[in-house]
Amino acid sequence: QVRLVESGGGSVQAGGSLRLSCAASGRTFSSYTMGWFRQAPGKERDFVAAIHWSGGSTYYTDSVKGRFTISRDNAKNTLYLQMNNLKPEDTAVYYCKMGSTPPTTWATKEPFGSWGQGTQVTVSS
Repeated sequence: QVRLVESGGGSVQAGGSLRLSCAASGRTFSSYTMGWFRQAPGKERDFVAAIHWSGGSTYYTDSVKGRFTISRDNAKNTLYLQMNNLKPEDTAVYYCKMGSTPPTTWATKEPFGSWGQGTQVTVSS
């Protein structure tokens, strides 16, 4: 059974940066697409970014392009999300996800599987 543990969230002012991490266990991390979703208060969970199992291809929702960078370390079974120039609208609980579907599909079809507990990101203006 896969276990995902997110960390690195916090409270920052607009323009600040945070780096989220997701430690995965229970499956062969290097064989799966990984990604990040977020859920703002009162809203549905939305796709943020995804990365191919090899790390060779990345995909982002339009609102974070140029500000967020997704990466992975397959030797450490860890996924990252570097978030720069944060905006108040980035405030949300951030969740990582492991899936077997291509990362190109994640923006429109949430992959099947369990979620971690998430990590809170709060950006003040």
